Amino acid sequence: MNTETGTEAGTKGSYWLETAPPGEPAPPPPHDLSVDVAVVGGGIAGLSAAWELTRQGREVAVLEAGRLAAGVTGRTTAKLTALHTLVYDHLRRTRGPEGARLYARSQSAAISHAAEIVEELGIDCEWEEAAAFTYAEDPGGVAELRAEAEAAREAGLSADFVTETDLPFPVAGAVRVTGQAQFHPRKYLLALADDLRRRGGAVYEDTRVVGLSEGEPCVLTTDAGVSIRADEVVIATHYPVFDRALLFTRLSPRRELVVAGTVDEALAPRGMYITPEQATRSVRSAPYADGKRLLIVTGEHFTPGAADVEERFARLSAWAQDRFPGLTLTHRWATQDNDSTDSVPLVGPLHAGSRHTYVATGFGGWGLSGGIMAAGLIGDLVGGRECEWSGLYDPRRLASVIREGGSFLKHQAHVAQRFVGDRLPPLTGPALEDIPRGEGAVVRTDGRQCAIHRDETGQLHAVSARCTHLGCIVAFNSAEQAWECPCHGSRFAPDGQILQGPAVRPLEKHDI
Repeated sequence: MNTETGTEAGTKGSYWLETAPPGEPAPPPPHDLSVDVAVVGGGIAGLSAAWELTRQGREVAVLEAGRLAAGVTGRTTAKLTALHTLVYDHLRRTRGPEGARLYARSQSAAISHAAEIVEELGIDCEWEEAAAFTYAEDPGGVAELRAEAEAAREAGLSADFVTETDLPFPVAGAVRVTGQAQFHPRKYLLALADDLRRRGGAVYEDTRVVGLSEGEPCVLTTDAGVSIRADEVVIATHYPVFDRALLFTRLSPRRELVVAGTVDEALAPRGMYITPEQATRSVRSAPYADGKRLLIVTGEHFTPGAADVEERFARLSAWAQDRFPGLTLTHRWATQDNDSTDSVPLVGPLHAGSRHTYVATGFGGWGLSGGIMAAGLIGDLVGGRECEWSGLYDPRRLASVIREGGSFLKHQAHVAQRFVGDRLPPLTGPALEDIPRGEGAVVRTDGRQCAIHRDETGQLHAVSARCTHLGCIVAFNSAEQAWECPCHGSRFAPDGQILQGPAVRPLEKHDI
């Protein structure tokens, strides 16, 4: 079964993709071209940056490997908030009060800017103002919540500690921040793309960028061999597909599951909720029809390549139906995020020597406010304007890496373990005949590791098990029918085609 396009028991994939389906794809560029700015990636960060730069009067081209807003942005929970679980007390301790204040101001400014864009363009995207909550059911978490409320308030947010919410179950306490928002992310972004075109910008879909030569101008190369010359380049591919600054050493990927279904409007919470307990639980509701609202529940984060995804879906579904009696599940899907080792996104020059290349990544599950913030920041950098929070997000920062040495080393130890362990021959391995239908396994044949998948008809498909990004060995996610790299999060279809970067080349096909 595949959570991208449909799932078990009649449930569907992403609600956002279903209710704002892609139209006819914008064709790839038919020939070489030159623009002022090339933006690689058509999600919230890329499209927002392209729109901002087009509005500045620059000639902009968006190059998207798949379809616009159909990747991570098309599978979000669509909360637009500056309350990011427990980030402010952490920032107060690691970046000081000023770092926490800049984070709050930049994220709040992004929300306000999005509201202005919705008003200016008249976008019908189900925009709703709502309060955001970080809650705990365990009384042992109350002290942490009180500290977070104090830190968020000091940072400038309208934060307070409360014990009452509109959830249908009791909580020990919660941080509440008012004046936040929720919306339909694809309706918002597709309207932004339409306005970008009206302003003279160009959008190219099914256009995978595989090469970058930095210079004056920079030159991008697509998988079809087309060259795009650009004075400035923005890499907004979620996980950078070009990594001259070795940002992969400071990013750790994680997947997270989403289940959604209808509840009576009177029973649906109107706030947006998250708790770090129970491998994360995030809850909010969206407009629906016939006296119903759509309840969206997220959680069960894990490293790509985990073998128990179906069990995790079952746990999340059971939790949702237990906490919200009468919930009828209609959709389920999964998404992927990248956490920076110091909990702050990486937005700015791609590397220390960059003059014309920029990156936006590491949003840690908060890519909507983060992506809109990044667009404004990159717009300032390209335009030569000062931005008060550019230093906070600068990818070239080193002091925070030193301060966050524990997280950095833990991530590197995980990746190093994969690199070393993956290259040792396994003591045992499944025989080809033992691979069930709909499953996959890494098997050593003729001295090499092959990723073998048996489809529902019983036919075997073999590809190289070595990720084309940096060579880690992939693992099979049977719930989503995908090969996944546990090191840096690249994902591939059973036949080896790329589903998600940073890899830019498919897995090589093998004969069995």
